[in-house]
Amino acid sequence: MLNKVELKFGDDSITDKLKALISKLPSSSGVYLMKNKEGKIIYVGKAVSLKNRVRQYFQSQTNMQAKVRAMVSHIDEFEYIVTDSEMEALILENNLIKEYKPPYNILLRDDKTYPYIKITISEDYPRVIKTRRIEKDGAKYFGPYSNAFIVNDIIEIIHSTFPIRNCKRNIQKSIEKKERACLNYYIKTCLAPCLGTVDKDEYMEMIYEIIEFLESKNDRLVETLKDKMYQASMKQDYEKAMIYRDKIQGIKEMLEKQKIVSTSNTTDKDFLAIEKNEEMSCIFMFFVRGGKVVGTENFIFDKDNNGEKDDIMQSFLKQYYINTGYIPKEIYINQQFEDMELLSKVLTNKKEQNVTIKVPQKGDKKDMIDLVCQNAQETIKRREAVKKSEQQKTKDISYELKVLLDIDKDIHKIESYDISNIQGVDSVGGQVVFIDGKKSPKLYRRYKIKTVQGANDYASMEEILSRRIKHEDLPDLILLDGGKGQVNVVRRLFERENINIPVFGMYKDDNHKTMGLCSDKELFELKKHTKLYTFIASIQEEVHRFAIDYHKSLRDKKVSYSQLDNIKGIGNKRKMSLLKHFDNIEQIKKATLEELLQVESMDKKSATAVYDYFKKN
Repeated sequence: MLNKVELKFGDDSITDKLKALISKLPSSSGVYLMKNKEGKIIYVGKAVSLKNRVRQYFQSQTNMQAKVRAMVSHIDEFEYIVTDSEMEALILENNLIKEYKPPYNILLRDDKTYPYIKITISEDYPRVIKTRRIEKDGAKYFGPYSNAFIVNDIIEIIHSTFPIRNCKRNIQKSIEKKERACLNYYIKTCLAPCLGTVDKDEYMEMIYEIIEFLESKNDRLVETLKDKMYQASMKQDYEKAMIYRDKIQGIKEMLEKQKIVSTSNTTDKDFLAIEKNEEMSCIFMFFVRGGKVVGTENFIFDKDNNGEKDDIMQSFLKQYYINTGYIPKEIYINQQFEDMELLSKVLTNKKEQNVTIKVPQKGDKKDMIDLVCQNAQETIKRREAVKKSEQQKTKDISYELKVLLDIDKDIHKIESYDISNIQGVDSVGGQVVFIDGKKSPKLYRRYKIKTVQGANDYASMEEILSRRIKHEDLPDLILLDGGKGQVNVVRRLFERENINIPVFGMYKDDNHKTMGLCSDKELFELKKHTKLYTFIASIQEEVHRFAIDYHKSLRDKKVSYSQLDNIKGIGNKRKMSLLKHFDNIEQIKKATLEELLQVESMDKKSATAVYDYFKKN
C-alpha cells in the first residue's frame, strides 16, 4: 500500500499544516521514504508506528542530530508503505536502501562477495571447490575468507595431498560410456572415480579427513603429509620430499596466523566492533570458524556517513547480514542498538537456525571484542595518517605549482580539457576535474563540437571553453592538453570575456610522454619522478583517455547504425574509412564512383556497390 503526503515548506503556518497532515498517518508498522523537491528519495526509514515516527521529524529540533536536521530541511514530500509486521518493515527498509541508496542513510558501500570453500557432499564423489555463492544444495561450506589467495592455497594443498577429483563430470555417465580418465589420473592427483574402479568408502574417508582439517578439529592433514615426506625420503626421492616439507611449512604458517579462540566451542561466530572519531567510523570484523579466526575485514564510513555508533552498527548489520549468503549462529558486537532482537529474529528466519546477537560483558568473548575494538582504533589511526600524508602531498604540489607558474592564490580546483577526433570526424571535447589533488568524476563533462567543421583543434578548444565559462563555479587553474597555440586561443577568449583564470598547456615529447607545462610564451619543463611531474602526467593521461573514450563511443554508435550496414561487401573497416573520408552519410550519398575509389580500403567492386545502393535508394 503506497501513500503520498505533500509537505509544503516556507509557509508561516507550517507547523499547523504538518500536524494536520501527519494526523492522517496510520499507526501501523511500515516504511517511509523522504523525498526532496526533485522527487529524489533522500532517506528511507522503518517504523513500528508510522504516525509516531514521522511526527518526530517535524517537532522540536533541540535534541536532533545535525545530519537529521539537514535531511529534514530538504524534505518536500514523503511516501509510506504499510506492512503487516515490524519484521516485514525491516526487510523492506533494507531492500529499498539497497535499491535507492539514499544520501542520508548510512550506506554499506561494499559490493564484495567473500570466497568460501565448498565440499559437494550431495555428489557421489564430492569435490572441493572455491565459490562466492551459498546455496541450499546439501553441500558443506567453510568461510567466509577475506583473502581469496588463502582459499586458493588451501584448495591447492588439499588437491595435492588427497587424490580427489576436481572435474565436473557426471561420474555415472562416464562409467556407463566407458570414458577415458583425464590427465590428473595419469599424474596421480586423482583416483579417477569416472573409471568405476574407486571404492566409494575409501574416497569418502578422504573427504571426511578434509572436513576435519577445515573444521580445525585436528592436525591430521599435517600428519598425512609428514608420512608422505618420510616415505619419499626413504625412497631417496628428495625432490618430492622437499615439496611435502614446503606444504607442511605452509600449513603451519597458515594455522599460526589463525588465532585460537576456543578449543571446545566451535560454533561459527562473527565479532564486530565500531570505533569512531569526528572524521570517520570503522567497523572491524573477525570471522571465527571452528574455534579459530580465519579472516578479518574492516569497513570505513567517511564524514558524510558518520553518525552515532548505534545507528551505524544497526544499519551495517541489517545491510550486511540480510544481503549476505552466509550467517553465523552467533554475532557478538560492542554496541547495542534498537532493533537487536528484531534483527535476530529476521536472521533466524533466513538461516532457519537460531541466530543470536549479543554484547558480551565478560569472559573470552568480551576479551575478543576488546581485541576487535583495538583493531578498529588502529585502522582509524592508519587512515588518518594516510589522509594527512595525502593532504600534505596536495599542499606541496599546490605550492610548487603556485611558485612555478607565478600564481598568486591557492589552487584547489583544476580543470583540464582535450579535443579528440579522427581527421575531423565526430570532433568532441573532454573536461576532467581534480579537487585537492583527487579526481572528481561527477564533475567531468563531455562536449560535442557544434560550430567547427573538420579538424581544427584550436577552434574546437575555443568553442568548449566559451561554453564552459557561461556556468558558475569556475576553477582555480585550467590545463589544456596541448601547446602554446591552444593556450593562446583560450587566453584571448578569456581576455575578451574578462575572465581571470590562469591557463597553461601540458606539452609532450616526440614519444607522447609528458614533458611539462607551457604558457603562450614560455615552457616550464618538469623533472621526472617528482610529485609534481607525476601529478601533471596523471591529469594529462586522464583527460586524454576521457576525450578518446567519448569519441570512440560516438564513432562506434555511428558505425553500428549506419546505412552502410545494408550494403553487401561493406564491413566495419570500410565503413570507418568512408566516414573518415566523407565526414557523414550525406556526403557519401553525393559521391561519384571515382571519389569512392579514392577512399582507403575501397576497391572497384565495393565502390560500385555503395554507388549503386544510394543511386537506387
